[in-house]
Amino acid sequence: MKKILETPRLFLRELEIADAPSLFALNANPNVIRYTGNTAFTSIEEARIFLENYSDYRENGYGRWAVIHKDSERFLGWCGLKFDVETQQTDIGFRFFEEDWGKGYATESAQACLKVGFETFQLKEIVGRAMKANTASIRVLEKLGLHYVEDMVLDQQEAVLYKIKQ
Repeated sequence: MKKILETPRLFLRELEIADAPSLFALNANPNVIRYTGNTAFTSIEEARIFLENYSDYRENGYGRWAVIHKDSERFLGWCGLKFDVETQQTDIGFRFFEEDWGKGYATESAQACLKVGFETFQLKEIVGRAMKANTASIRVLEKLGLHYVEDMVLDQQEAVLYKIKQ
């Protein structure tokens, strides 16, 4: 297990092949993926193959990390940074099981990810993208200190772009 960072309630580590059942369950909830543009995995095996081929850590040094609750050691979801080759930007993203929404996990883990992005990976800016209808994610981006830049289209839906600089 490669632990990346720790917060008062959480630790973040690299995603592992053993996370396939959790990742499958996370994406199986239509409410969780409603604003993501993603589709659910068709099987745990498909989630496992996704994890086997996940190359962000190797290519960029960072990526989406598993968020684990310290006390229960339960997989809550993921949070982290992702480099977008097309836009040449690094974005902050997060996804949690629905029963864990509203508990501050997204804000807590994303704040730590921003710090790692700026301090460890020396990123100059980090962006956040969200569907306009996803007001909860937009609220998290604003709590993190990201500022609205512009409206955009993401996965053929109205979205917003936010940004924070080091």
